[in-house]
Amino acid sequence: MRPLDIDGAWVLEPKVFPDDRGSFHEWYRGAEFREATGQDLDLAQANCSVSRRGVLRGVHFAQVPPGQAKYITCVRGAVLDVVVDLRVGSPAFGKWEAVRLDDGAHHALFLAEGLGHAFMALTDDATVVYLCSTPYAPEREHAVHPLDPELGIDWPADVPPVLSPKDAQAPSLAEVRRAGLLPSYEECVAHRERLRGLSGPR
Repeated sequence: MRPLDIDGAWVLEPKVFPDDRGSFHEWYRGAEFREATGQDLDLAQANCSVSRRGVLRGVHFAQVPPGQAKYITCVRGAVLDVVVDLRVGSPAFGKWEAVRLDDGAHHALFLAEGLGHAFMALTDDATVVYLCSTPYAPEREHAVHPLDPELGIDWPADVPPVLSPKDAQAPSLAEVRRAGLLPSYEECVAHRERLRGLSGPR
């Protein structure tokens, strides 16, 4: 796993072993994950999302603590997966980074608590699976509009975005910040340190 430019995000680029039967790869290894991130991945929920081309989901985030860390891969088709730093006080606040996840390279992405997440399906039947550190809790889940000009995410110009009514009505980054809903960078870092203290060597 290698870190992205946004603190708290890593990408796994596994070795894929193809043969005439298909292919094999390891998309998660606990020891490698712990070595890269300094913590264990506590699994509380596993999700599977299927989207037609152009579907744009996000930008979603959860209040910290406890937040919700996500470990994501695409098992069919392709998506453009985006990490957004929504942590007030972060040196990278408001910045984003995109990673293509597809069923060829089989990359996976880990986002620590406090980071925003969104993806656009680049193919029909794009199937994304992700492991979550905490269960879904609607009272602490929030969203920022994925087409907010302040974020300026470079979504593919040749793919018309398809948003759910909820995401289409999501507020801008400025509105969410004024409402006091964004996580604090200081609190997110402290939360990660607590998790690292609980993980320890094995």
